[in-house]
Amino acid sequence: MLVISHADVVLRDRIVSGATIVVDGERIAAVHADARVSPQRGTHLDARGGLVLPGFVDVHVHGVVGHDVLDGGDALTAIASTLPQFGVTTFCPTTVACPPEALRDVLTQVRARREVPIDGSARVHGAHLESNFINPEMKGAQPEEYICAAPGEGAPGSRVSGDDILAVIAAHRPEVAIVTLAPEVPGGLELVCRLVDMGIIVSVGHSAADFALANEAFDAGARHTTHLFNRMLPLGHREPGLAGAALSRDEVTIELICDGRHVHPSMVRFAIASKGAMGVVAISDGTAGAGLASGACAKLGGQRITVAADAAYLDDGTLAGSTLTMDGAFRMLVHRAGQSVIDAAAMCATSPAAALRLDDRGAIAPGRLADLVILDHEHRVLHTCVAGRVVYSREQATT
Repeated sequence: MLVISHADVVLRDRIVSGATIVVDGERIAAVHADARVSPQRGTHLDARGGLVLPGFVDVHVHGVVGHDVLDGGDALTAIASTLPQFGVTTFCPTTVACPPEALRDVLTQVRARREVPIDGSARVHGAHLESNFINPEMKGAQPEEYICAAPGEGAPGSRVSGDDILAVIAAHRPEVAIVTLAPEVPGGLELVCRLVDMGIIVSVGHSAADFALANEAFDAGARHTTHLFNRMLPLGHREPGLAGAALSRDEVTIELICDGRHVHPSMVRFAIASKGAMGVVAISDGTAGAGLASGACAKLGGQRITVAADAAYLDDGTLAGSTLTMDGAFRMLVHRAGQSVIDAAAMCATSPAAALRLDDRGAIAPGRLADLVILDHEHRVLHTCVAGRVVYSREQATT
């Protein structure tokens, strides 16, 4: 049993000050508003002065502190072991366009880490394939040689076949949570239907789809939008494009990279006002450069990236993902985008868990998994708990 006392606990509709959380095994047993209600047995954690939130769920993260999902070997173990220091308790390892053998390797790692969870680490959920099936004109930092038609032969200049990528996805279906695609690629709308029938969450992104085509994709079952505003047509008052379609559909969740660089804080506020906190999934889009000093070099799908003060960049200057971590996303939402702590917690934990169809986490309530993060008064991570165990403590990490 774990007892967290004297805590300011962020529930879905309010903050309870001076509360006690009782954890029995892997799940929350009770939340007591009175701090004096505290079982004598078990491990006690005094959270006085701290803010307890549901653990962060990052549905879009490529890597952290020098480790990239596509590095090979046991990259996922290193990433999963590192993310709790940033408050993450569940994450979707996210790939860029890659050859089928590299994708197979990542999904094999995902299967292994889900079957045998890594002790003291964040939970590895299904992968997010920010995939081969995107528009080359909206590729951003994605390696063009691995972008292909879907399904069928590879696109001109591509080194891979869409059929080969789909064969890997089918063979590793339980390990795939989200697939990002552009509905305008050959066979794109048919692919939406095919993936939805497989139970995969389809996200529209890296796309030049107009408003009408984006709505066709949503009508076909796509329910998610990859990093809204980034690598899609600008939101226009006559042609709203993909961004406008996503903002106007209640059943569609939107990702926002909450670093203040990819999306201006005023546009973050606009998107949240349009969708409500439960329609917005805060993501890091973090790369292996996250957590590294400015000037450091790392990899994104085998490509060299350089860390700058605001993001990561390819050698040609292309913006290549962020150096954000989820605790930083939370701080940006509260300190720069003017969101309440309750709404920021919803966007960093509750909404992403719901988008992944995980009803056992993402909120602090009896019966939920005891995946928790405790922040200090500056909203920096003090402790992270996974399955009722403290897996990160700042004071131990700095001694």
